[in-house]
Amino acid sequence: MQLDGIGRVQSPRIIHIGGGAARKVGEVLEQLGLKRPLIVTDENLVALGHVQTVTDALEKGGNAWGMFDQVVEDPTDVCVDAGLAALRAGNFDCIIGFGGGSPMDTAKAISFMSMNPGHVRDYKAPRQIDHCGPPVILIPTTGGTGSELTRWCVITDTERTEKYNLSGLACVATAALIDWTFTTTKPWRITADTAVDSLTHAIEAYVSRKAFAYADAFALAAMPAIASNVRAACHEPENGEARAALMLAASQAGMAFSNASVALVHGMSRPIGAHFHVAHGLSNAMLLPAITRFSIGSAPARYATCARVMGWADDQHSDASACEMLVEHLEALNTDLKVPRPSDLGHLADAETFALMAEQALASGSPQHNPKVPSCAEIVGLYRDIW
Repeated sequence: MQLDGIGRVQSPRIIHIGGGAARKVGEVLEQLGLKRPLIVTDENLVALGHVQTVTDALEKGGNAWGMFDQVVEDPTDVCVDAGLAALRAGNFDCIIGFGGGSPMDTAKAISFMSMNPGHVRDYKAPRQIDHCGPPVILIPTTGGTGSELTRWCVITDTERTEKYNLSGLACVATAALIDWTFTTTKPWRITADTAVDSLTHAIEAYVSRKAFAYADAFALAAMPAIASNVRAACHEPENGEARAALMLAASQAGMAFSNASVALVHGMSRPIGAHFHVAHGLSNAMLLPAITRFSIGSAPARYATCARVMGWADDQHSDASACEMLVEHLEALNTDLKVPRPSDLGHLADAETFALMAEQALASGSPQHNPKVPSCAEIVGLYRDIW
C-alpha cells in the first residue's frame, strides 16, 4: 500500500445506480445538453429486447438515435474501426455503450479514436489518452467488468494477437447508469465469470502496490458482497437481491481497480484471451487461486484481510492461516462455479506459446503492481500450473 504520494481518482460526472436506472438515459442526455446518441451494443442484446428499453427512453425524451450493434466478444481493432465509421456516418453528439465489457470498451475506443490519429495500438498503456472524444454514457448489463466507472478499456489487436490496456481521461465515461435488472437474463457461465472478474478486481486493487485508502474502501465493500451472493445468483437467476448486490459490487470493484490498478492475474489473463479466446472473467477465475498462493507471502496482512472481510477467516486466525483459508475458499469457489482448466476446453499450449504469453503479460505493466513481482520464468511456471 502507498504510504506516501497522492492517490489519483477519476470517475464519471453522473452516476445513477439501481433497478430502472437505464430509463433515466433521456434525462441524463438532457442534463448534459446532448440529443443525438450512437448506441454501441451487440446483436444478442437487441434480440433480448434490452436495447429497446434504452431506445424507448430516448424517444420519450425526443432524442434521435443511431445504432452500431456489431460489437464482438473481446472487441478488436477491426470492430473499433467499424464503429468509428458508423459514428462518422451520422450526425451524433455522444455515444451510449450498452452491454458487458465488450460494448462499453468499444464505445470508449470509438470515442477517443474519433479525436486521435493513427491506430488504436498507438495509445496502449502506459501512454495516457487525455484528448477526449464525444461524451460516453455507459449502461452495463453484466455486472462484472466495472468498465462503466473505470479509466481503462481493453482492445485486441488482430494483427499482433495481443490484448492491450488503454487508459486515460478519454476512457472515463461522462455518465454511468447501473441497472441490475438487465442481469437476470445472464446464463450461469456468464454470471459466474463476471462475478469472479469483479472479485479479482477487488482483491487485486486491495493488494496492489498502488493501493490507497480511497480505493481500499471500494474493494473491501465489493469482496463480501460477491462472496455472499454469487452462488445464489447462479442458482436463482431471478434473485433480485443477489443480482443487485453483484451489480453494485462490480461497480465498487471497478472504482477500486481503476484507481489502484490490477496486478498479475489480469496481466496473465489477457494473453489467454488473445491467444485462445477464453472469456476474460473465466481466464481470471482460472488464474486467481494459483496466483494468490504465489503472491500471499509478499502481502500476508492484506490477503488475510481479504479472507476475513469475506467471512472465510476471522480475527482468531493468524495472518498465515487466514491466507491459507483464502486460497482454499477461492479453489472451492472455482469448483462450485464449475471453472475449467484451459486444457479442459481443448486449448493446447507449448513452451514457445507460454514464453510469448509471459512476455505479453509483463509488457502490459500489470504484473509490476503485484505484491510479488514475477520473473518471466515464474509466469511461464504459473501458466503450466493452471493449464
